Amino acid sequence: MESLQVEQLADFVAHDAQALLLDVREAWEVQVARIALPGARSLHIPMNEVSARLAEIDPAQSVVCICHHGARSAQVVAFLHRQGCQRVYNLAGGLDAWSLRVDPTVPRY
Repeated sequence: MESLQVEQLADFVAHDAQALLLDVREAWEVQVARIALPGARSLHIPMNEVSARLAEIDPAQSVVCICHHGARSAQVVAFLHRQGCQRVYNLAGGLDAWSLRVDPTVPRY
C-alpha cells in the first residue's frame, strides 16, 4: 500500500490537479475538522458507504484516502485497489497528523 506523509500532501495535489481527497470519516468528524487545500478536489464518503458509492470515484484518477489516524483510510485504500483503482494512497497519520505537523489551526479530537 502506498502512503503519503502529511507534509507531502500539498505538493502532491499541486502536481496532480485531478487528485481527489477522499475523506472516509463519519459526518460528525468532518464537521469538527477537515483538511482545506486551495484547489484540491475533495469528497466525503463515510467508510461504510464506499462500496455503495463506488461509482463516484474515478478509477483512473489519483485518490488520497483520509481518516482520523490512518487506519480506516488504509482499509479503504485496500478495497479500492481490489476494485481496480491503481493510484490510491493512504494519508499516513490522517487528520490528526495533519493538525500536529502541518496546520495546527485544524482542531484535534
